[in-house]
Amino acid sequence: MSESTFIASLMPKQEIGAQKFLETHPTYDGRGVIIAIFDSGVDPAAAGLQVTSDGKPKILDIIDCTGSGDIDTSKVVKADSNGFIAGASGSQLMVNKSWKNPSGEWRVGYKLVYDLFTETLTARLKKERKKKWDEKHAEATLEALSKLTAFDQKHPKPGSSSLKKEREDLQSRVDYLQKQADCYEDKGPVIDAVVWYDGSVWRAALDTQDLEEDPENGKLANFTPLTNYRIERKYGVFSKLDACSLSVNIYNDGSILSIVTDCSPHGTHVAGITAAHHPEEHLLNGIAPGAQIISCKIGDSRLGSMETGTGLIRALIAVVENKCDLINMSYGEPTMMPDYGRFVELANEVVNKYGVIFVSSAGNDGPSLSTLGAPGGTSSSIIGIGAYVSPVMASAAHCVVEPPTEGLEYTWSSRGPTVDGDLGVCLSAPGGAVAPVPTWTLQRRMLMNGTSMASPCACGGVALLLSSMKAEGLPISPYTVRKALENTATIIGNQPDEKLSTGHGLMQVDQAYEYLQNCKDAPAVWYRVKISRSGNSGSNMRGIYLREASDCQQTSEWTVQVEPKFHEDADKLEMLVPFEEYIQLKSSNSEVVKVPEYLLLTHNGRSFNILVDPTSLPEGLHYFEVHGIDCKAPQRGPVFRLPVTIIKPLVLRVRPPVASFSGLSFEAGHIERRFIEVPIGATWVEGTIRTSGFDTPRKFFISSVQICPKKRPIHWESFVTFSSPSLKSFSFAVEGGRTMEITIAQFWSSGNGSHATTHVDLEVEFRGISANKEDIFLSGTEAPTKIDVKALLSTEKLVPSACLTKIRVPYRPVKSVLLPLPTTRDRLPSGAQIYGLTLTYKFTLSEACDVTPHVPLLNNRIYDTKFESQFYMISDINKHVLAMGDAYPKSVKLSKGDYNLRIFLRHDNTQYLEKLKKLVLFIEKKFEEKVLSDSFVSLKFYSQPDGPITGLDIFSSSQLVPGETQAFYIGPVSEDKLPKDYSAGTVLLGKITYGKDSLGNRKGEQTGKACPASSEIFYIVPPPAKVEEKDREEGSSSSKISLNQRLEEEVRDAKLKVLSSLPREKIEECEEWGRFAASLKLEYPKHTPLLAQILEGLVSMSSNEDKKRHDKEVIDAANEVIDNIDKEELAKYFSMKSESEDDDAAETKKKMESLRDQLANALYRKGLALAEINLSEIQKIERDDDEFPSQSDTALAVDDTRDLFEENYAEFRKWADATSHKYGLLTVVHERRCKRLGSALKVLNDFIQDDSRPPEKKLYDLRLSLIEEIGWTHLVSYEKVGILVHFPSDYPLF
Repeated sequence: MSESTFIASLMPKQEIGAQKFLETHPTYDGRGVIIAIFDSGVDPAAAGLQVTSDGKPKILDIIDCTGSGDIDTSKVVKADSNGFIAGASGSQLMVNKSWKNPSGEWRVGYKLVYDLFTETLTARLKKERKKKWDEKHAEATLEALSKLTAFDQKHPKPGSSSLKKEREDLQSRVDYLQKQADCYEDKGPVIDAVVWYDGSVWRAALDTQDLEEDPENGKLANFTPLTNYRIERKYGVFSKLDACSLSVNIYNDGSILSIVTDCSPHGTHVAGITAAHHPEEHLLNGIAPGAQIISCKIGDSRLGSMETGTGLIRALIAVVENKCDLINMSYGEPTMMPDYGRFVELANEVVNKYGVIFVSSAGNDGPSLSTLGAPGGTSSSIIGIGAYVSPVMASAAHCVVEPPTEGLEYTWSSRGPTVDGDLGVCLSAPGGAVAPVPTWTLQRRMLMNGTSMASPCACGGVALLLSSMKAEGLPISPYTVRKALENTATIIGNQPDEKLSTGHGLMQVDQAYEYLQNCKDAPAVWYRVKISRSGNSGSNMRGIYLREASDCQQTSEWTVQVEPKFHEDADKLEMLVPFEEYIQLKSSNSEVVKVPEYLLLTHNGRSFNILVDPTSLPEGLHYFEVHGIDCKAPQRGPVFRLPVTIIKPLVLRVRPPVASFSGLSFEAGHIERRFIEVPIGATWVEGTIRTSGFDTPRKFFISSVQICPKKRPIHWESFVTFSSPSLKSFSFAVEGGRTMEITIAQFWSSGNGSHATTHVDLEVEFRGISANKEDIFLSGTEAPTKIDVKALLSTEKLVPSACLTKIRVPYRPVKSVLLPLPTTRDRLPSGAQIYGLTLTYKFTLSEACDVTPHVPLLNNRIYDTKFESQFYMISDINKHVLAMGDAYPKSVKLSKGDYNLRIFLRHDNTQYLEKLKKLVLFIEKKFEEKVLSDSFVSLKFYSQPDGPITGLDIFSSSQLVPGETQAFYIGPVSEDKLPKDYSAGTVLLGKITYGKDSLGNRKGEQTGKACPASSEIFYIVPPPAKVEEKDREEGSSSSKISLNQRLEEEVRDAKLKVLSSLPREKIEECEEWGRFAASLKLEYPKHTPLLAQILEGLVSMSSNEDKKRHDKEVIDAANEVIDNIDKEELAKYFSMKSESEDDDAAETKKKMESLRDQLANALYRKGLALAEINLSEIQKIERDDDEFPSQSDTALAVDDTRDLFEENYAEFRKWADATSHKYGLLTVVHERRCKRLGSALKVLNDFIQDDSRPPEKKLYDLRLSLIEEIGWTHLVSYEKVGILVHFPSDYPLF
């Protein structure tokens, strides 16, 4: 291999005829073609993505369709006289005087930069930042230790209280620093964003100082302003440290700034394969170096890189807006229903109405059949691409020692057919390349492989064809181009599974070009084929797929409807009316698939019947096609194809049902498939695979697929490496009565350096215990639930095991808001505006646990759903978002407390959204492991229905004889095992198994594991039992009170309850509350609970405008409480030991404890207010610009209130634990006043880390001020970020 051949093979073109085509037509290299890249984002700074081959801008627009980079910039500020503005993060930012801003209005927002970076980049930055942080932290720790050591040397035995406290303070500083080193968590730098209108366009600038080591770098004023990328095509970089490119888009009149970064290297790599242009090395060019691209980021950075419905729909909108010719989408997910869903409907519109050609990856879930991903492998309007590897690719790109002699499909490439019979894989293309990657990876290019790489290779090939058609003035239609590709592809192999693996074959650009030249006068028509089984008109399929044994026992008749579909703008008189074709129907095997000879096809379509007779076919896989040939233009090739896939499974008639396949021979890339009808009654399979005859290690895929209606295929797989000849065992669940494909494949590159053949013996045994109920529902009553079980295949040991592992609690929204989305990116090509429905749920956790939200209507579906978004955020009461998710909710560990869950749904049909305003959401909580070890929810089994009550007749196991039914009872959950706090509709759920596998016994173990087949079990939690009230005893305290007195007390208490319920947020509400409180105080002047409540009400109405006046009001209210309590009587009571247990003593104790708490709280509130007044006086002196305050002036300000504070604090300590979490804040203030900042920090930090209460911003602010006062500058920055994380000003945008 020459060097040039090596370099060229890193970006394969020869395999698809692109190189030959470009050599003949060098200017048809994609020029004039615009390609939308639906992916993880494209880096405009990556190698080869700056200009096209003819010097035009390579990237026309860069869009984050997901919203993951959105910043709320609706807050407007103005600059002060010195040119500074207040940033949203709290920083003071200087704007550049040269920036034009006629209105003088600056819109501000902020973002945690790690929210914009990939996990890989974040990990690199954290490592580098931690190293620098450690250096600064070590300096601070050394200084603190030095001060402590010096103190110990000077005072080896501190005797006085003041010295002891001084040492405690120094020790606390050391301890705090050491604790910070242990719990360091880098939340990332904060970037401030500023948006303004310069009179022509909206612009944005970023302050990235937090990313820079030098504080002079990254300043806002030094940032080169950016506008929407499509306007000026400019981008920036956050810093040299990250080397991450960014671009921006500004929406909604400056209220939303979208910072666009990529969420993985994947998208840049894909774009490079499609269209990279390297002037310095043409051999590394992408397939279509002359094409331009639009980057549509559909991978959401908040979810790693998972696509979302929002991103997908916005991307389609962008395609039409930017008049794209092509789409490449190297993304996809499994689907329940092919060719269905909101995205597919809109994609069909983009293709059929706007003439866009859509190319997408088929998936990487092979090698079993029917493993295609959506949308690429399952949608009619999308060209699905499989992944092919050639010998030269294997040698050069993959560095395989001895490459295969012939090209083949990658082992993992997904295979067809779809569950509705379509071929699935349309074409194949090289599925590996060394292509450009983002600059933040710190390299120019890398190797990636997958159908994700095959799709852009094919897309680039299509771009070459479109470039030629535009240059030559040929009409362009997705239908004619697709037909050209399908009818000119090079067939790879002639076996049925090769057809289902590679589709119509390896695409050939040069031959497709010739086809388009020869058939340029052919009508631009898509021949839509709908198939239904005769007598079952309700099921429309796109092919015939006979898979079950019953399907192969007789001839079946099928009705085929062929509907010619023109583009929506086709002229009715000139194109639709004259359309008439004489179609010859040809079957690839007329003995099995019998068709009429001819068909007259007009615009309105035509149906015909065919017969499929599989009865004479041998066991295994068979594939046939029916071709429709235009009699007048046979050179067009098949104008439509009807795929017919027949699987005739092995039917096991022996008992126990065991299938053995011996002497299978494997070389690199070889695949063996066996199809077996799973016997009715089987619920799991146990298998062994024995290998021999090889030298070097071998890698194998072992996988299985079963297909069930309206469900995702049941897919099990295992990737096994055999280091030497040996035996491996496996087991998995199956569904009886359905065909199972079991596939063994030697990995395509495994064993290439060895000429030894791998010999494999496979044995599978079907086992099963069937129950009369698929899922078990326990009603929550005392009655047990009867289960009938039987073993149909062989004798089985019945060993039931059931454990409830989760709690599922239903919730309804407490709030729903339906609004039209304001930006043009959410307006469909049809002009319809998309609406957003925000649902808010509230839930409370009584203890820390793992939580997973579930929306049964929406979850686990991205493509096969009529809705385009289900994005959710879980936040605490401070709006701190703790978890995000979409179609696939993930578990998150949450502490005890109150939480909000907000979910965002989108659609242009408001009627759909209106129906979802009361959408039920489940919060699923895992039981703690300690609970499980105590058998908290392990269910018991009984042989008699009265067992749960009597405690007798425990059932543990029995022998099941084939055909015999046995019964046992599942007992209810005992009341003491139920969760403490639950609401109506709460369900406990888990799994139940009935048997054990025998694999453990084969390995010499005493007992086998629970079999892999299990059923869901649900326990409906009953209403909680009410605790009966004890009869009031004679002589109780209430009986000694007169009726009038009792009535007066209840009226008074009712008034207090009304007072506490009054809102106090607005000024008028506070005034109303004050008037009512004053009237009550006149009515009940000596009622301590009232005075205490007024005090708390005043505290809650904290005013920043006149803080000193408010503090004095608090002090006055606290004094009223203090003066109203007889402290001598209180002290006397608590100094006495009372052993009496009568009701009067209990009542007295309750009253005195309440008074003590009210006294302590009043002293606590008074102390905090006194400290605030003291602080404000000092600050007033320090702010006085008219004269310089003397030391005595400052001291006077302190002395004015110092005695009052200390006196109050001394009194407070008599009645409360000053270090408790309830009152510790006053101790913090006291220690700070005494200049013992370390001791203050210790108490405060313990207070903050208490998980039993929600975080409070004032505590974090206080901790920050203590750290600033101590002088730990590196911790100041760390703490400021923590405050922004824990206490955001508002929820982030969806």
